[in-house]
Amino acid sequence: MFFHQVTDFDDAYANGPNIARGERWPGLWVEPAAQFREALEAQGRAKLDQPYGERPRNRFDLFLPKGSAKGLVIYIHGGFWLRLEKSFWSHLAAGPLAHRYAVAMPSYTLCPDIRIGGIVQEVGAAIETAASLVEGPIRLTGHSAGGHLATRMVTTTSPLSDATRARIANTVSIAGVHDLRPMMRTAMNADLKIDEAEALAESPALLRPLDNARVTCWVGGTERAEFRRQNALLANIWTGLGAVTSFVEEPDRHHFDVIDGLADPDHALTRTLLTG
Repeated sequence: MFFHQVTDFDDAYANGPNIARGERWPGLWVEPAAQFREALEAQGRAKLDQPYGERPRNRFDLFLPKGSAKGLVIYIHGGFWLRLEKSFWSHLAAGPLAHRYAVAMPSYTLCPDIRIGGIVQEVGAAIETAASLVEGPIRLTGHSAGGHLATRMVTTTSPLSDATRARIANTVSIAGVHDLRPMMRTAMNADLKIDEAEALAESPALLRPLDNARVTCWVGGTERAEFRRQNALLANIWTGLGAVTSFVEEPDRHHFDVIDGLADPDHALTRTLLTG
């Protein structure tokens, strides 16, 4: 018989200290992202800092494929709702762009200047604005806190309009946090300020998926046990609620390099996002 209990929630969700040379991130993303943006700007295929709201971080970058777009990918960044912004991830648009999908990457207001429920509303506004600029199916993806925000968009209490919901063809949460209740037991909650009511209202695992939702929960095989549990959890629960779900543990990937596949047009992560 095997018993498991989390006794240190801060350590359970601590990524950098539990990855060899984990201090290299997020800095390791800065140069490839900047080079990618510069290259696409030079080609006239980058529309940077597009506004979607009134707050300073209510901006998204839109990257365009060569020729007409087949649809739109939205990539939502992570950082535990507390840090980082859109410019760290630009190079991850390369995979979908090669398949002729436009890619929008929004920033959003960070806690403690906003509650997570407010971030959900902002991301919804970003998606609506980007969707008005690009026709075709919408494919949502996000990493860590961004995985939470991506799956939150395909729940029955999503802030998205009916028209935009109908365009969502697929959602891939990469190492997402789908049940917010454990976060209430971390030191981060001093800034996140999640309470029981917000956890119940904003946790995808505690909500119903949209009809015909397609969701893949993708996680690194060497990630913290809590991230693997969180992703298996959502796939399991939503299967029982009628969604089409899958759960993938990518071998030899940790919390920071698990997103790298999006930069590769032929990687299984990119192909999973663009399938269906």
